[in-house]
Amino acid sequence: MTDMSSARAATQGQSDDIILPFRIENADVRGRLVRLGPALDTILSAHDYPRDVAGLLGESLALAAVMAGTFKFDGRYTLQTSGDGPIVLMIADFSTSGALRGYARFDAKAVAAANDHASTAIVPRLLGNGLLAFTVDQGTDMESYQGVVRLEGATLADCAHEYLRQSEQLGAAVRLHVAHTHDGWRAGVIMLEQIAGTPEDGRSDDDVEDNWRRAVALLSSIKNEELLDCELAGGSLLYRLFNEDGVRVFKSRALEAKCRCNRDRMINVLASFDQSELTDMIVDGKITSTCQFCNAEYEFLPTEIAALSAQAGEKQDNSDSIA
Repeated sequence: MTDMSSARAATQGQSDDIILPFRIENADVRGRLVRLGPALDTILSAHDYPRDVAGLLGESLALAAVMAGTFKFDGRYTLQTSGDGPIVLMIADFSTSGALRGYARFDAKAVAAANDHASTAIVPRLLGNGLLAFTVDQGTDMESYQGVVRLEGATLADCAHEYLRQSEQLGAAVRLHVAHTHDGWRAGVIMLEQIAGTPEDGRSDDDVEDNWRRAVALLSSIKNEELLDCELAGGSLLYRLFNEDGVRVFKSRALEAKCRCNRDRMINVLASFDQSELTDMIVDGKITSTCQFCNAEYEFLPTEIAALSAQAGEKQDNSDSIA
């Protein structure tokens, strides 16, 4: 943990693929900075997404990482959009271990046609009318939590603001930028949250509100290039923005592109299909299954899947006889 005098040196090591929590000492404000570089490029480059689709999915991934810190949990935080626009479905999945994955399902022709109306804001143009859902999943032994709002706003950041206002009753501000650079896809996002509770140091409610407005104004002054600049350490950027109010930077956490798919999971999914469906999947004597998240391909011989299906059937028969 560092105070404002050493914030600039707090993250001189890894400046990409991190979450960096911080607090503005004199403003009753906390926040997080997320920088994505190689991890984001790995996820987006695994698919042949149109530029606008990849950009929106990049925004979703950055938002999922920065917003997950609003909740105290261990598990997965998922941001999902579904609508009637060219991008039918978009999922950004963040694990508290630091793993990120995501994918988008879209109509390529509709996306190309929508680009003829580039003057229209990107959310209504590509996502259309629909919903934005945020899900916290802490595993099978814990009840999951979900918040849902309509897709209302010009950008995903606008939609996130609306969700936080409606669902969490939080004073929050988000500054987000994603771009394809000469180094590949990059994202930078800073989220501010107004700390609830009694003002400290005898400050009045008016003082707290003035300090909040000042923090939001300072956040809005950041340039897109600064958000993405991997040579500008996160602590240095935060110091540049908030040093007059005292910024305290905490230990960063690493992020990585990591999918949860594996061969065993894929073969178990295939074993749940009917034999006729599996037969239709056989090409050149094998069945190929592709992960929709990371695009990894898994090949199986039909005999592998048949054996697993037979085992599942035997277990079901034994269960029925015991019952």
